Amino acid sequence: LELFQATGSFKPRGTFNQALGLTDSQRASGVVAFSGGNFARAVGYAGGVLGLDTVVVMPEAAPQSSIDATREFGATVEVTPSVAAMIDRAGQLEAAGRASLHPFDHPRMVAGNASMGLELYEQAPDATHVFISIGGGGFITGVGSALRLLNPAIKLFGVETHGSATMSTSLQAGEVVDYQPTSKASTLNAPFVSQGALEFAQANLEDVLLASDADALRALSELADTAKIVPELAAAVTLAAARQLTYPPDAHVVLVMCGGNISLSEIAQLHRDLNPS
Repeated sequence: LELFQATGSFKPRGTFNQALGLTDSQRASGVVAFSGGNFARAVGYAGGVLGLDTVVVMPEAAPQSSIDATREFGATVEVTPSVAAMIDRAGQLEAAGRASLHPFDHPRMVAGNASMGLELYEQAPDATHVFISIGGGGFITGVGSALRLLNPAIKLFGVETHGSATMSTSLQAGEVVDYQPTSKASTLNAPFVSQGALEFAQANLEDVLLASDADALRALSELADTAKIVPELAAAVTLAAARQLTYPPDAHVVLVMCGGNISLSEIAQLHRDLNPS
């Protein structure tokens, strides 16, 4: 239930681990990051706690609630017209002297994420099937690495929506490829996966399962009705994916609720967009 984590997602784990690894001179120069949502919130939060001068570059397509929350945590937010412009602007600020924090492609980000895998194993040592959403791949690489170390027999499944099939596309190509995401599950919409994440997926995942945005929305509604939690689409889609498989009687299935940063107005808009009738 990482939706109950500080800032509403798993991202503070690796974000703090990156920030705490900066040198004194890097901290003094300030930090920069780019993100469409949950990492932005985490960077703003970590910057406030650690007293860092923080700039976060976000695309205008990012949820307004995430832009507002990042500013409220104390970060300076720059909004760009596109994901490509966002990445370019963050690169300019890094070249100007700011230390860069990456949303997924950094060893300390992955290691911080692995802490969730340790906790999952402590709470559910008999887990047999674990479903984890994939954006850029740093989360599943960290969590999955910890679980594989503790239980090599565990079955790991990556999950994407059809419009965020960045890892699926790279696996099919056998190499990291650029991808133009279109999913309503905005926190999965990474334009590429890291090389390390691709290699981890090739060696360790049973499969990467795809579900539609509409399926993810139905799963979100079911989780709200039955489990009384309100995950974002990027988390709820794990339920939609897990339903695609059959299991032995002794299976212990774990769905990682990676985040819950979604407002009621955003859920209502999703229903209008995905169920126009």
